[in-house]
Amino acid sequence: MQYLLVCLTALAASGLTLFSGFGLGTILFPAFALFFPVDVAIAQTALVHLANNIFKLSLFWRDADLKTAVRFGLPAMVAALAGAKLLALLSDVPALFSYQLFGARHDISTVKLVLAVLMVIFALAELKGSIKQRPAVGGIVLGGLLSGFFGGLSGNQGAFRSAYLLKAGLTKEAFIATGVVLACAVDTTRLSVYAGHLVRPEVTGELGLVTSAALAAFAGAYFGKKLARKVTIEGVKRLVAGMMIAIAAGLASGIV
Repeated sequence: MQYLLVCLTALAASGLTLFSGFGLGTILFPAFALFFPVDVAIAQTALVHLANNIFKLSLFWRDADLKTAVRFGLPAMVAALAGAKLLALLSDVPALFSYQLFGARHDISTVKLVLAVLMVIFALAELKGSIKQRPAVGGIVLGGLLSGFFGGLSGNQGAFRSAYLLKAGLTKEAFIATGVVLACAVDTTRLSVYAGHLVRPEVTGELGLVTSAALAAFAGAYFGKKLARKVTIEGVKRLVAGMMIAIAAGLASGIV
């Protein structure tokens, strides 16, 4: 049951999030968390996430826009440090509201509410087409700063990354590939933080499950690429907006 649930989740989530550029970790983490402690589930999810992004990079690297990746990625890395430091300062701030659901505690914090509101604003702007398609370089830099800052603050940076990359005038293939390049950079940095957890017996003893989940994610990405020819950039925009609203709902409710 453990292998079936985790692997099916990885397969479906990888195929779905190939086009949005974010969401695999958000969807996969609860599946691991059903069977393992939270810190172990985070490390397991991070391993699958990085492996899947490396695999996607092997599929799409030729289409990546490296100039956009650098303009976006460098500010994101700097801002992520600021976000992480702010998170440390806010770690002792009590939640606005807490509740129990299915035996698990869920906290609603100010940070999560602010992030949820911003995501909804970006999503609605995307759906209405109110943001210009091709921003100046400053728009990409600002996107990197916002993505990195909120990534360091909450771990949810992929949504802002995708929202801004959609405005960079990239093709559908370049949007996917550039997002994967940036995601690989973020995952590599993130795993350095989780290094202590990766060598724990709870993680090393379940490498079979992690490997199986990664292979299932590979399959999802592979079949997702087959469908990429049939998906339009407008379809990608709607998917990104829809997933941003879904994750915002999860943040505002304390589930994410």
